[in-house]
Amino acid sequence: MRTQFFTGPRARLGGLCPSPTLAGLALALLPLAASAQPAAPAFDRGDVAWMLTSTLLVLMMVVPGLALFYGGLVRAKNVLSVLSQVLVVFSLVLLLWVGYGYSAVFSEGNALFGSFTRFAFLRGFTPDSVGRTPIAGLPDYLFVAFQSTFAGITTALIVGAFAERIRFRAVLLFSALWFTLGYLPMAHSVWGGGWLGVMGAIDFAGGTVVHINAGVAGLVAAWFVGKRLGYGHVALKPHNLPLTWLGAMLLWVGWFGFNAGSAAAADSVASLAFINTLLATAAAVLGWTLVEAVTKGHPSALGAASGAVAGLVGVTPACGTVGPLGAIVIGLVTGMLCVWGVTGLKRLLRADDTADVFGVHGVGGIVGALLTGVFSAQSLGGTKAGLDIAHQLWVQAVSVGFTVLWSAAVTAAVLLVVRALVGLRVSEEAERTGLDISTHGESAYEA
Repeated sequence: MRTQFFTGPRARLGGLCPSPTLAGLALALLPLAASAQPAAPAFDRGDVAWMLTSTLLVLMMVVPGLALFYGGLVRAKNVLSVLSQVLVVFSLVLLLWVGYGYSAVFSEGNALFGSFTRFAFLRGFTPDSVGRTPIAGLPDYLFVAFQSTFAGITTALIVGAFAERIRFRAVLLFSALWFTLGYLPMAHSVWGGGWLGVMGAIDFAGGTVVHINAGVAGLVAAWFVGKRLGYGHVALKPHNLPLTWLGAMLLWVGWFGFNAGSAAAADSVASLAFINTLLATAAAVLGWTLVEAVTKGHPSALGAASGAVAGLVGVTPACGTVGPLGAIVIGLVTGMLCVWGVTGLKRLLRADDTADVFGVHGVGGIVGALLTGVFSAQSLGGTKAGLDIAHQLWVQAVSVGFTVLWSAAVTAAVLLVVRALVGLRVSEEAERTGLDISTHGESAYEA
């Protein structure tokens, strides 16, 4: 990463000194005086500005983007509960990240965890500190803040799978435990010096860490919490598709911070991730729309919006290492396969995944992670010279397989604990009334 030292304008000492001799002496002593000053922070202000912007963009992905996307998909009596769950879960994880999450991911440790105490509550960090994070060219607090949004959105994604029937306190306890045992070890394994990163798995912005991880957790959680009352017998339709559409578009805009921001600099890698995020999403929209038009006889607005999210998921692990044509292929394939993920596969799995967290994030993340191992090769337009595609596919497959198994096992264990301590599901009466009234005591739409 580029670094640049900034100093203020040098004073014209000759105009301030009473004689040329004194002026010359002052100029001669200037290097000594400068060396006595504290070193300027080693960062590029353009990189800092981009990363501040990227962090805000990822925040926008969650609140309001993800919250609105999920909020429109549920029934009117549950919309406030979903908005609240996304916001409160995200806020909870941000604090846990600062408390011990950052330390557990980005400090030395074993294959799955770093130290929970090395940087606990950002010990040793100061407003001026630079170089205590893996990105030496950013202020330390900025890197911590950027990474906190990744942890927050990953955990909040799971909310969509068990929406409309879970206890609020169960959501919070589950989120805290799953963040600790599900997100942190995956992030450390891939980005923090753990075994998947060392093995050579390519995951530029979170295909395994974020999307497969959350998608599998959502599927397991949907099984554990059980189906909504009336599922499979009555139509449980989204109450506000324009809200969902708006949320999807906010996700697309915010995702440029998610993907291009993962370059950690305002440079050519960020530019590559940026155009790939643009093109893959567009291809996925067209792919999903085409499949719906052929199989259902009509393309839907919900399908196009879901296709956009699927394309974003698919290109996430690949955006910094594949070329534009590779991104288009990944987006197109992901968009088309995720239609099956939310229809045929969902029926096979017998899961009431309310917002199709697994069908989009799980399936899309798996497809994207595997195709990353193909299109990252320089021979196919990627940036990896001499990449052995067969070997890289194997590495990607191992990373996908481990993520699926780890996330499933951890999620099941955490849900068993939560069920034993506080219970998982609201009463039948509360579910029929709606969580907005029964849990939060308010209604989104007054008569």
